[in-house]
Amino acid sequence: MTPLLRRYLESILTARVYDVAIDSPLAHAPQLSARLKNRVLLKREDTQPVFSFKLRGAFNKIHHLYQQGLLPNGVIAASAGNHAQGVALAAQTLGLRAVIVMPETTPPIKVDAVRRRGAEIVLQGDTFDDAFAHAQTLIDQEGLVYIPPYDDPDIIAGQGTVAAEILRAHPDPIHAVFVPVGGGGLAAGVCAYIKALRPEIKVIGVEPNDAACLRAALDHGNRIRLEQVGLFADGVAVKQIGEHTFKVLKDHIDDVVTVNTDEMAAAIKDIFDDTRSINEAAGALATAGLKRYVKMHGLEDQTLIAIASGANMNFDRLRFVAERADIGEQREGLFAVTIPERPGSFLAFCQLLGRRQITEFNYRYSDPSKAHIFVGLRLAKPEERETIDALLQQADYPTVDLTDNEMAKLHMRHMVGGRADAVADERLFRFEFPERPGALLKFLSNLGARWNISLFHYRNHGADYGRVLVGIQVAEDDLPELDGYLKRLGYRYWPESNNPAYELFLG
Repeated sequence: MTPLLRRYLESILTARVYDVAIDSPLAHAPQLSARLKNRVLLKREDTQPVFSFKLRGAFNKIHHLYQQGLLPNGVIAASAGNHAQGVALAAQTLGLRAVIVMPETTPPIKVDAVRRRGAEIVLQGDTFDDAFAHAQTLIDQEGLVYIPPYDDPDIIAGQGTVAAEILRAHPDPIHAVFVPVGGGGLAAGVCAYIKALRPEIKVIGVEPNDAACLRAALDHGNRIRLEQVGLFADGVAVKQIGEHTFKVLKDHIDDVVTVNTDEMAAAIKDIFDDTRSINEAAGALATAGLKRYVKMHGLEDQTLIAIASGANMNFDRLRFVAERADIGEQREGLFAVTIPERPGSFLAFCQLLGRRQITEFNYRYSDPSKAHIFVGLRLAKPEERETIDALLQQADYPTVDLTDNEMAKLHMRHMVGGRADAVADERLFRFEFPERPGALLKFLSNLGARWNISLFHYRNHGADYGRVLVGIQVAEDDLPELDGYLKRLGYRYWPESNNPAYELFLG
């Protein structure tokens, strides 16, 4: 055992967490186990009083400072998520003042949950960076002590008590424990404890493929900062792995698996099917990684544990999750199919598909000779996508598989049926922007001040960020000016003019 692991083992064994936390259940997931042909157990941190593991590290850190008399003016944190609730509950339990700085984009459900714990809420800026900067100002002004979300030895030790409970509840052989990774506090704590006492158990970190800061650090041999991160799993949307957490993880974690949005949505449904509880995207991340790992390594008859880390889901996001879960589980395929524009074509197309269930069908007349249809089909098994594609091609129906096309899934499926052949010089872009009152109007007004907007699609997904598809009419000579404008606008964006879905249905 290395000196580092020994120090963390001692800290975890003496961590103070049970003033606020419960020894959460380690529950069997029978349906998932049967489907994966392994024994799958879920560590139910979503059942904590704040519906997340975060209160463990927050209380351990705050209690240590409190015992030393270092909190005369209270504590402060910058967070829009579960860490905020953990800090608020810890401070409330110890009778301390707590100030939580959140971005103005934070959904009301999260603000209200923290306020109910007795914390003072300060809304500042559009992003976490804005909130963090303001928190530093308040530290200087009011003498508050900052409580970090993950990169602190006491935080890591508090989160490590999750591993202590797992090994206590399941002394029998375990093949692997799957842990969600954001800044790495939970992963480092779990890894340190397990590798100190049961090094034969694999610890597998799981990250979203668009926020894989640990994977990037391991690949480069040092901590690097990602330019941008995805937003679906906002609880783990961290650009750089923590310094203290990386010291543990770089030498002791066995592997890191990355998963996509659809796989996380499917894992949310998997957990619901077995427990009737709804985890947030970050909460289901470890389960998604477990499923991918089983598939990658062909595992059978092993005991696998996933930490269900949080259930602070904004209710409005459920429609998006439900929409993407079947694709994530590879139970639905999306296709663009070109068929003849003549009477009887739809009937012939459906007859070709036979008894396959159609989940979605979108069409509008646009050409006298051919029709482009957007169709969703229920899949009996993932390989059926290739079978369907081949079947349609053999019947002389040109087909494009859109199942993995993000623009088609986010926007196109809701827009099929409108073409504007007379629109010249149209360029298509997909944007993300902070979701706050007036943000859509501001975005649209700024973008439309210089160029004509020829296409626009927006749906509220109940998230902190809005997603918009925009067509802009801009001449070739004006493209450098548009490029400079979009960069100054400061929103994440992706050019989509060459996307085949656009060319088939809207271009």
